[in-house]
Amino acid sequence: MKYLIVGLGNPGLDYYNTRHNIGFRVLDFLAGKSGISFSDKRYGFRAELKHRGRTLILVKPTTFMNLSGKAVNYYLQQEKTPIENLLIVVDDLAIPFGSIRIKTKGGSGGHNGLEHIQSILGTSNYNRLRFGIGSEFPQGHQVDYVLGEWSVEEKQNLTPRLELACEAITSFPITGIERTMNFYNNK
Repeated sequence: MKYLIVGLGNPGLDYYNTRHNIGFRVLDFLAGKSGISFSDKRYGFRAELKHRGRTLILVKPTTFMNLSGKAVNYYLQQEKTPIENLLIVVDDLAIPFGSIRIKTKGGSGGHNGLEHIQSILGTSNYNRLRFGIGSEFPQGHQVDYVLGEWSVEEKQNLTPRLELACEAITSFPITGIERTMNFYNNK
């Protein structure tokens, strides 16, 4: 069985260490732990992870955040993956730093990447792993915060949180979305 895991972010070194690119960072961490690497393919960087009899297709879209739906739709079709086997990894301002929340549906919360995915897929019923980036910014500076780099303290605490997100990702195809949500939400 195939599972499509899409980490949202923006391509290029200028964006790599920003909070908005946590989707890319999570997938890079998972690939590094698993000894696999990404290849530059159409609409994104793609890697394939075999895990306990399941195939996880990891994708980091190169369409830029605001056009993420193009890559998601392409890889759902290309890999012949049902939407219930899709998991989007995305940053979330409404969640404290490093906390994760897994959901099976919902609105975009103003996130441009999720808005585009929902627009292209025609539904908001798809799985997502929301990685908390916190909201420690002055009023009116949300964009600067999201596109800003991690603080020194956040960088020091990022690795165990990346580990937790990767555990949740690899749990999803094995135990299912409901059990994964129950176990990992709010950890």
